[in-house]
Amino acid sequence: MTNASATNSETQSPAPLLESFACGSWFRASDEGEALLDAATGEEVARISSTGLDLGAMTAHAREVGGPALRSMTFHERAAALKAMAKMLGEHKDEFYALSARSGATQRDSMVDIDGGIGTVFSIASKGTRELPNDVVVLDGQVERLGREGTFLGQHLYTSRPGVAVQINAFNFPVWGMLEKLAPAFIAGLPTIVKPASQTAYVTEAVVRRIIDSGLLPDGTLQLLCGSPAGLLDELGPQDSVAFTGSASTGAHLRQHPSVLHGGVQLGVEADSLNCSILGTDVAADDPEFELFIKSVVTEMTVKAGQKCTAIRRVIVPEAMAEEVVAAISARLAKITVGHPSSEGVRMGALASLAQRDEVRKAVQALRASAEIVFGNPDVVEVIDADHEAGAFMSPVLLRAYPGASEPHDIEPFGPVATVITYTDLDDAVRLAARGQGSLVGSIVTHDADVARALTRGLAPWHGRLLVLDRSCAAESTGHGSPLPVLVHGGPGRAGGGEELGGVRAVLHHMQRSAIQGSPDMLTAIGGQWITGSSRTVTPEHPFRKSLAELAVGDTISSESRLVTLDDIEHFADFTGDTFYAHTDEAAATRNPLFGGIVAHGYLVVSLAAGLFVDPDPGPVLANFGVDRLRFLTPVKAGDSIKVELTVKQITPRSNADYGEVRWDATVTNSADEPVATYDVLTLVAKTRAPA
Repeated sequence: MTNASATNSETQSPAPLLESFACGSWFRASDEGEALLDAATGEEVARISSTGLDLGAMTAHAREVGGPALRSMTFHERAAALKAMAKMLGEHKDEFYALSARSGATQRDSMVDIDGGIGTVFSIASKGTRELPNDVVVLDGQVERLGREGTFLGQHLYTSRPGVAVQINAFNFPVWGMLEKLAPAFIAGLPTIVKPASQTAYVTEAVVRRIIDSGLLPDGTLQLLCGSPAGLLDELGPQDSVAFTGSASTGAHLRQHPSVLHGGVQLGVEADSLNCSILGTDVAADDPEFELFIKSVVTEMTVKAGQKCTAIRRVIVPEAMAEEVVAAISARLAKITVGHPSSEGVRMGALASLAQRDEVRKAVQALRASAEIVFGNPDVVEVIDADHEAGAFMSPVLLRAYPGASEPHDIEPFGPVATVITYTDLDDAVRLAARGQGSLVGSIVTHDADVARALTRGLAPWHGRLLVLDRSCAAESTGHGSPLPVLVHGGPGRAGGGEELGGVRAVLHHMQRSAIQGSPDMLTAIGGQWITGSSRTVTPEHPFRKSLAELAVGDTISSESRLVTLDDIEHFADFTGDTFYAHTDEAAATRNPLFGGIVAHGYLVVSLAAGLFVDPDPGPVLANFGVDRLRFLTPVKAGDSIKVELTVKQITPRSNADYGEVRWDATVTNSADEPVATYDVLTLVAKTRAPA
């Protein structure tokens, strides 16, 4: 059938030449460029070229303009800029959807790419605000005591690199692929140069234009290279990084580049991945898990026409279930309609290009050396509202491997293709999965906890992510093939060995972790967080009377002493119902070698300590919202006295709020000055004092 919306090529306007954004302005190549065709109609969408683009000036602009601008902002300020950008992009989704359809993507496919990309920015930005300080350095782990007296300490911290993050993306996710890499690099303080895959670069360019026009990101923090990146890696050095998504062969080529081998450029690779889904030995055809398994396989075969690095390529099932699995998958695939991605009723669009379809057909032919086709025909497909010759359409293809087959474990058909492989027992299933030599994601469909544990232990070393799917989590499951911003994305071996996403992990991946040694006062000044042994400032005014603007790290409350009596302990036990023998039974408590008699409840000690440091009147302190890292160190007995020192440990203003967070170090000591409890008190404090 012919696409009703297609126009005669003789009446078409010349396709626009995509532009790069470099050094603060849009750059147009001097030549006509290479044609980019509509995946469904074969019409020319755009042309692409980077001829004449000064890559040295581009990287210099990133380092000298974008980098300093980003590093002058705190993590929270960077996160706020990203949130504003994501909100703006959400207002222009219809524009991006229309362009995405020209890449062969259906409405559902475009949602995964466009909405998924925007949602990822929101998620990473939110994690940055919640989990990173409103500062420019990040502390890592606890202080290490390096000397006997505590005057020489060590502290690990992360700082921003003065480099540039280059991303080289695949054609299948022109929006998500860019945004999921941009967000963590931006929060980490690294300006980004985006190199989209040429075939779908027109979608990426439209998104970047909206970002640039918005003015929401500082100059030099985002640049776009449309066309060949030849020579770009030559401009990179030891503070720079490259995140590549694409074929294993290109990844291997990049690994051999002198800038990577000898120049210190950090290279992250996400490459080929023969992902598998394993049906557990416990699952029968009438179990809910069987239907979940079949649906998952078909979804991963057909979303984005199977052009996903996380798609299921190997369907690993018990020998006894093979016939039923093949029949069920085939029945569901028979309902998949193929055609123009914008047409009503179409469930699978075109592959990205005719060349891509040819590659998938070659892969299917190679797989047939050790497998038979049990559904579909790679060369023939019925399409809706399109010309199957002009568009890059292909039928979903399901194969069944012969015993001992090797090709399904070596060849990745980057399209709507999967192969059913049978196993004898769980050890055999693990062995078969491992023959993929490392994958981005695998899934296990089972309702048996023992099966899940055995398979997970065997599969985890070979996978970056594992989905364990059963009836209990199915309603909320995001599916086998969906990378999530809060979980790491990447995989070992064949999958490239790279790692992206994972919440704040993705940010820290771009930063330099260093071990800093020095005195407590110096480490407090460098890290912006008070460290035990650092100077304290006891001021005449109670710190709870100070606003966020007036407080300083090190401000301290030193309380008076408070006697803990047996009446206190008995009252607390009666009032709370905590009548544990150590607080109520003298004989039993005496026999306990840790106590040697009645002791105060730990929470009684903490409660009494609060009474010693709290200022009762209304003031800048608005609320206590938590206690962290509480440890009880020494028992407090009746007749002992306690006192507390409360010190401002960290101050974190909240963006878009008239208050911030103050973390206080609390140390409760007894009459012998021994610490009996240590913890952090978390409060919300107004940024300024209310008028008197």
